[in-house]
Order: sequence, then structure tokens, then C-alpha cells
Amino acid sequence: MPDTLRTETAAGVRSIVLARPDAYNTITPRLRDELARAIDEADADPDIRVILLRADGPAFCAGYGLDWSTEMQAAESISDRVWDSAMDMRMMSTFVDTYMKLWYATKPTIAAVHGWCIAGGTDMVLCADIVIAGEDASFGYPPSRVWGTPTTAMWVYRLGFERAKRYLLTGDEIPAREAAEVGLILECVPDDELLDRAMALARRMAQVPTNQLQMLKLLCNQTAENMGLASSRTLGTLFDGVARHTQEGRDFVQRATEMGFREAVRERDDPFGDYGSRRRTDG
Repeated sequence: MPDTLRTETAAGVRSIVLARPDAYNTITPRLRDELARAIDEADADPDIRVILLRADGPAFCAGYGLDWSTEMQAAESISDRVWDSAMDMRMMSTFVDTYMKLWYATKPTIAAVHGWCIAGGTDMVLCADIVIAGEDASFGYPPSRVWGTPTTAMWVYRLGFERAKRYLLTGDEIPAREAAEVGLILECVPDDELLDRAMALARRMAQVPTNQLQMLKLLCNQTAENMGLASSRTLGTLFDGVARHTQEGRDFVQRATEMGFREAVRERDDPFGDYGSRRRTDG
């Protein structure tokens, strides 16, 4: 049985629920593998027509479990071998390929987001066909300030060139209402209505024959494929590794090793006054 998520089924809808609430559903290799299996199983089940991704706890997904990933890079830095970019890309592709299952699943995928959905959490959730968020949700890619690039590269396809650049070139936090206004997500709803709204849409879709859903999803997604989504994703995954191994990226890992990851993140974000830095300042 998986220990990072659970599944529920009703009315042709398979809910996949991230279930690491105490860890803000941060991404680990175990979650990656269990999420991949859960999506594949739902897509292969003839009784399932729609896949709904949601989460337990105070946050949808606060990105990667960076304690383990910074430790991995710190260990790498004292190795006798130089950074292997090809190996790094193979490793990161195992995560990216899992997120992209939400995109390439033949059936519609909906994400219901609350709380933080940042960094690697956006790599995951922006691969869903439709994203609905509660008013307390926040999106963003703070590692664009140092130590990362969006691996699935969905930002331009959802926002267009200028808006994607506006948010990625600052790493700014995007409250759910703003995310809906600029088109990053479908809509922002009251927090206590989030699950009902997402489930109602999923069940409405599930009334359509599966083959119709599959054809219509493929028809829409093919536009992004023709625009070069696969090559953007390859570049995003490669550049993520490069960003983690620039001098600034290595300095960030060193600071995280010395002072703890959360303090290193605060040091990075304090000049921008958002994410945890803003909330700490506001009391």
C-alpha cells in the first residue's frame, strides 16, 4: 500500500490524494513513484473517466523535500568526480516524467489546490488539464531566484510569453485570485467550496463517454505539442541541473548546509518580501 498518497473512487472519478500533510506534501522519490503508479492505474481502469488530484493538510505541495536534495548535492560537492549533467538529467527526468503523466494521461486530469503550491509543486500541478484553487492558495517558482528552473516548462503555454517572463524572472508569489485572473489556473473559489467545486466539475465531465474525453483532450493538448512543449521540457530539465550547479547554486547549498535549508530560503526570499518571508514579517 502506498504511504505518500491514497486513492478514492466515486461516480467515474478517481481521486488521488497526496497524504504527507506534516511535510506539506513535499516531493520525495517515494511520492514520485507512488504518484506515477496511481495515475497509470487510473488511466488504465475502464470504469474511471476523470482523475482528480488533491491533497491533505495545510498545503497542496510545497515543492521538493529539499532537505534530502540539498544533502544529496552537498555530498556530491565533496566527491572526487565532477558534476555529471547527463546523469543529473536522467535523475530529474524520473520526476518530470511522473508529472507529465497528468498531461499525457488519456483521461482528463483536474487538480484542486489549497495552501502552498510552489516550486516543484507547480512543475507537477501545471501538468493537469485544469487547476482550481481555494482562496488561500499561492503559486510561484521561488527557485528561479537561485537554484532551479521549471522542469515541465508549462508556464509559457498557460500564460503567454510576457506574463510567464514577468513571474519567472522575479520568482514572485502569485495568490490564487491573481493566478486565476492571469490565466495560470481556471478559477479561484472560496476555500470551503474547493473540493465540492472540483468534484462537481469532475463528475460533470464523467458523464461524457470516455472516448470523447480522450479525443477532445488530445486535440487541445496537441496545440502545445506543436508549439514545442517536448523541447521546452527538455531544456527546462537540463537548465534545472545547470542552475543547481552554478556558483550561486553551489553557494546556496553551502548556506543550506551551514544554517539549515529553511533559513537559507528565508535569506533568499527576504529581499522580495514574499512566501515565508512576508508571512513571518506580518506576524
